[in-house]
Formats: sequence, C-alpha cells, structure tokens
Amino acid sequence: MKVLVINAGSSSLKYQFIQTGDGSVITKGLIEKIGGQAEYGWQRKNGEKVKESVPIKDHTGALHIVIDNLKDSANGFIQSLSEIEAIGHRVVHGGDEFYKSVLINDHVIESIDKFSELAPLHNPPNLQGIRSCRAVLPDTKQVAVFDTAFHQTMPESSYLYAIPWEYYDKYKIRRYGFHGTSHRYVSMKAAEFTGKKLEDFNCITCHLGNGSSITAVKGGKSVDTTMGMTPLEGVVMGTRSGSIDPAIIFFLMEKEDISTRQINDVLNKKSGLLGLSGVSNDLREVTAAAKEGNRRAQLTREVLVKSIRRAIGAYMAELGRVDAILFTAGIGENETSIRELCIAGMENFGVELDVDKNAGIRGQLADVSKPTSRTKVLVVPTNEELMIAMETQWVIEGKE
Repeated sequence: MKVLVINAGSSSLKYQFIQTGDGSVITKGLIEKIGGQAEYGWQRKNGEKVKESVPIKDHTGALHIVIDNLKDSANGFIQSLSEIEAIGHRVVHGGDEFYKSVLINDHVIESIDKFSELAPLHNPPNLQGIRSCRAVLPDTKQVAVFDTAFHQTMPESSYLYAIPWEYYDKYKIRRYGFHGTSHRYVSMKAAEFTGKKLEDFNCITCHLGNGSSITAVKGGKSVDTTMGMTPLEGVVMGTRSGSIDPAIIFFLMEKEDISTRQINDVLNKKSGLLGLSGVSNDLREVTAAAKEGNRRAQLTREVLVKSIRRAIGAYMAELGRVDAILFTAGIGENETSIRELCIAGMENFGVELDVDKNAGIRGQLADVSKPTSRTKVLVVPTNEELMIAMETQWVIEGKE
C-alpha cells in the first residue's frame, strides 16, 4: 500500500510517501515557515535533494504544493491521485480515549480537538493537517496514529499520580506517555532481531534525542514510561528539565516574581542540557565543550546519564526479566559514549556491554553486548514514519 504520512507542525508540514510492502520511501519533504515565504525541501527518486522558496498561506496551501509535486509527471512519483491509497497522520495526544490508531471521522476530529488542552502546542497543528487533507483529498481514507496510544496498556498503578482522585475524575490528570510510535517500532524490531516472539519479549526502550523517554515493555506492551501527562516529565532532555521536585516551581515563581506561563517556558525551553550547561541543547556541542574542560558541560553529561540510568534501573526491577535494553533516536543511535556510560557497572545485573563493538556502531541495527550478557544491549534505529504507514495500513485492512 502507498501511504502518505503527514506530520503537521504549527508552521510546518513534514511528509513521507511510503510503499509499505518493502518499507521504501518514494519521496519525502518538509515545508517550513508556512504563512509567508515558505521553504520547501524535497527529495527526488534518485535521492537528490531540492530546495525551493514558495509563498504558502496555510496548511491547505502547503498540502496543495505537496500533491502537485507528487503528481508532477516530471518527478514520476505517481500517475494519478488514486495511487495515494491512504493518509496516516501523527497525532501527539489521544488522551485516554484512543488505545490504538483509528480511521478518522468527525468524532475523532472532535476528540483530538478536545485533547488539545493536554497538548496545546501539538494537537491543533495536527488537526490542521487532517482538515487540510480532508479538503484536498476528500475521498482518501485517513488514519490518526497517536503518540500516546501505545502506552494505554499501562496499569493504573503506573499512570495514576498520588494527588486527590477528584482531579483525575475532573481533568484526567494522569501519565499518558509519548514517543509511543517509536517505542512500539523498536520493540517489534528488537524482538524480530533476537528471534523472539513479541508476546514473550521484555525490553527497556530508550528513545534518546532532543526529547527523550524510556519505556518498560512487557510482552510487546507498554507497562510504564518516563514521560507523564506532558512531555516535560522524565529524563533530562535538550531544553526540558525532566522530573524535578514540584516545590521548585513555586519557589522560583516567588523568588523571580514570574508567572505560570513564564515558569512553563523556563522548564520547557530553557532547562535541560541547555540550561545546565549554558552551552547548547545539542549534546554534540555539550560534549565538545566537556572535552575542552568546561566543567558545567561535563556535569551536564553526568546528570543526563544518571537520569537515564535511574529509569533503566527502575524498569529492570519492574520487569524482573529483561531480554534487551534498546537505544534509539539521535542520541541513542549515535552517541556511543552515552550508551557506554548508561550501561557501565551493570554486570552484576547480567548486562555486559562490549565496549569495542559499541564504539563502532552509529545509526545501525546491532547487538553491542558481550556474548555472555544475559540481557542484550541493542542499537535499534527508529522509523516512526514507517510505523505510522504500517499502522495506517493495518487500520484500513481491519488488522489493528
């Protein structure tokens, strides 16, 4: 099946046109700065990258540009619009209503809009992408693939917070978890790679990038995850603080005389690697500064690693038997030293990293543990777009 995967941001539209049969990407592109003179980058069939500057008013206009590009005979992507067999949309928040991907209808659109309160930066632009596709390709089936859906298998003891029950009843305050599409994809790939049935496979998936989350997966299902009601909770991230003592928020608001909006901005956009190091939200730049002797940069790496190790240790205890620890996303796939530091000293728990093997692996599927390791350490490149395309196909075929 040929699926158009859409990831709409507030002023951007990212897409991939995927053949699910072999997982190949027919073409992909990104339109940025929608609402003015937009920048459009896309890829030809031969892999050549093209960049253009185009005036684009809104997401519907952006989608028209994408469709015109796809059906342009000079590009050779499709001969008719009927070849776009389905559209899969990344939707960040599905609340507690959606535990799997679903065919989009009016009710689904209303629900996504309702859950915008929980993801105000993400759900509204996701909806813009859906509405634009409905306007431009009204006869094409569309599927919503939720970041939160994979985590709906968590037990109540994992997702409830110890606050008055009435707030859960009234406002649905609970842990939802994110990066679900990535966690599902890499756990499936790892089970396949190790020759185990998914329903018998326990793993800890470490999605480490500018945004990071770690998930305990038991028998292919999420049973706990580090991100919470929002993507702010959990391990240290690029600009997000991760989990902190909640009292710090009130202390800072009083001492700095700042508003709730301002403290939210501090914790989401000015903290994490950026805030602690004073260098950058990019770990590569923080690492470079650390190698030059910058003590704050060195400490930042130590704090990052410790936050990841805490989560891994907690989930080892929760799962009991861990078949594999998986590293994925930008940091997880490419930062060999972070993987080494995260696993260091875990031999007594049956986790043995092959340091030499690990040092040579970047962005490729590999086992970087010693043959004697009871728990495998795997690098598993994520592919959220392919997972969205696959889930879209499964929904349409009634398999999801």
